[in-house]
Amino acid sequence: MLKIWGRSNSINVQKVLWCCTELDIPFHRVDVGGPFGGNRDPEYLRLNPNGLVPTIADDGFVLWEANAIVRYLAAKHGMGTLCPEDLAERADADRWMDWQMGTLWANFRPAFIGLVRTPPEKRDEARIEAAISRTAENWSMLDAHLSGRNHVTGTSFTMADIALGATVYRWFDLSIERPPLLNLEAWFERLCKRAPYKASVMLPLS
Repeated sequence: MLKIWGRSNSINVQKVLWCCTELDIPFHRVDVGGPFGGNRDPEYLRLNPNGLVPTIADDGFVLWEANAIVRYLAAKHGMGTLCPEDLAERADADRWMDWQMGTLWANFRPAFIGLVRTPPEKRDEARIEAAISRTAENWSMLDAHLSGRNHVTGTSFTMADIALGATVYRWFDLSIERPPLLNLEAWFERLCKRAPYKASVMLPLS
C-alpha cells in the first residue's frame, strides 16, 4: 500500500491526498511535520533530505516534492484522466503546476505565513500587503485564462487543477480584501462541489 508521510493540513500533503482520493488509491498516512515533528529525525531525512513533507513510498520507490508526486501518481493511476495522454495537453498541465510552485505560491506564501502562523504582534504588515497584491495579480492572470474553460487545461479536470486548487482554497479562506475575479470564483465553486476536494483540502487552515 502507498505510504504517505505528512500532516493532513499541509498544502503540499493535501495535493497528494486529493490526488489519491480522486483516483481511489488506497494509502496509509503518517503524521509528520508541524506540531507532530519527526521531519528532522535521521530516519526521515534518509527518505527526504529536505526534511519537508510530503514523502511517499510506493512499492519501495521513495519520492518527495508534492507536484512530482502528483505527476507520478496521475501517470501511474490516472493516465488519460488526471494525466493527459496527449503530450501537448500534458505539457500544459505541467506548466501550470510549475507556475503554482515557482510563481503563485512563492508570492502568496509570505501572506499565508504572516496571517495564519504568525501572532498579530509579530506580523510584518507591509510584507503581507505586498504579498497579497502580487498574488492578486497572479490570480488575475489565471482568471483571464479560465475564461470559457471549466478547468485549468480546458474541459477536463487534471493534475493542474489539483496543484492550483489547493492554493485557491487558502486564498478564499483568508480574511483579506480580494479583487472580484469571476472566472476564478466560478472555478473555485466547481472545485468545492467535488467530494475529494471537500475531504482533502477544505480543512481549517494552520
